[in-house]
Amino acid sequence: MLKEILLSLLAGLIVGIVFKMIKLPLPAPPVLSGVLGIVGVFLGGLAYEWISQSLRSVGK
Repeated sequence: MLKEILLSLLAGLIVGIVFKMIKLPLPAPPVLSGVLGIVGVFLGGLAYEWISQSLRSVGK
């Protein structure tokens, strides 16, 4: 998992540098709201998995 995180960070850094070099706007949402949106999507996915596992265990 740490390898995936580091590779994602490296890819993001490279994309950011390339976009700035060729004077394009960064392909990212506004900083805080974008980060919070991504965290919300991740937490929603975790919540769905937790709820669905809880419901499956109750039905058994």
